[in-house]
Amino acid sequence: METALTRLVGVRHPLVQTGMGWVAGPRLVSAAAEAGALGILASATMTVDRLREAVREVKSRTDAPFGVNLRADASDAGDRVQVIIDEGVPVASFALAPSPALIAGLKEAGVVVIPTVGARRHAEKVAGWGADAVIVQGGEGGGHTGEVATTVLLPQVVDAVRIPVVAAGGFFDGRGLVAALAYGAAGVAMGTRFLLTSDSTVPDAVKARYLAATVRDVTVTTAVDGLPHRMLRTELVESLERSGRTKALFQAVRRAAGFRRLSGLSWHRMIQDGRALRHGKDLTWSQVLLAANTPMLLRASMVDGRTDLGVMASGQVAGVIDDLPSCEDLVERIMKEAEEACRRLTASR
Repeated sequence: METALTRLVGVRHPLVQTGMGWVAGPRLVSAAAEAGALGILASATMTVDRLREAVREVKSRTDAPFGVNLRADASDAGDRVQVIIDEGVPVASFALAPSPALIAGLKEAGVVVIPTVGARRHAEKVAGWGADAVIVQGGEGGGHTGEVATTVLLPQVVDAVRIPVVAAGGFFDGRGLVAALAYGAAGVAMGTRFLLTSDSTVPDAVKARYLAATVRDVTVTTAVDGLPHRMLRTELVESLERSGRTKALFQAVRRAAGFRRLSGLSWHRMIQDGRALRHGKDLTWSQVLLAANTPMLLRASMVDGRTDLGVMASGQVAGVIDDLPSCEDLVERIMKEAEEACRRLTASR
């Protein structure tokens, strides 16, 4: 199935595996790429040196195109961009709107730039700055999310910009792909659906928790870092929602210390990042610290398998997913379902 997305990045199918921290590592990314989707490597939870190693590992596993996801507000974003350029990664995606300078530097090096946004005005802004395409995530999507549903946000953005638009939030099968294409999208991006594959390195106990979840078990909370965050409701989430400010601050400091040791960041760097996160937002300092070390909370679940102590970011689609196919089987199934959906539409005319 050829679309503006497949032509832009050179993949076989208009599907994107999103960059999920601690989840979208070399194994999952290379498996998604080999299956014909655009695999996106998550770099926010890696040091710069580890990112370079991970990029080389993906390239050793597949010759297919793939990308790297960056936090545009990271203090070392420039170093990470340089890794992408040096290593010849064809696609850079961003969790927040990158600056015009970052976009220009990547495009000059021949890298395709695809930011992720949650509002029409943000899509218009990055398109004006030269982004090659944009991923638009509706409120159904996992992690930090907005309030507008994909079915409302997507057509707004498609009508507002003249670059390929990839739909995210609420997609898991071929019917969803066809629906997104009907809205004018060039493809769909999926996180939770690729997390729940046999190629994902997420521990089995965590996958089982996702598979057991109903739609009602996926909640949006501001208790973790003060921003709307869609995730599975867990013991940690309930504890944070019940905690007073003093207890929350203690938990935040303790987890921040752990993330500092793991990431190699200095306290000074973490405080700088925290100040940047706090700027313009009504957050307590405990929320700032939790925001700065949310990767540690994700790691507890996605790496250590602690479903009781970790954050499990999740799209609402977790409530309707009940299997763990390989990336190859998943992509093949989605494309077959899309073909069947198109045939049914044609036959019903």
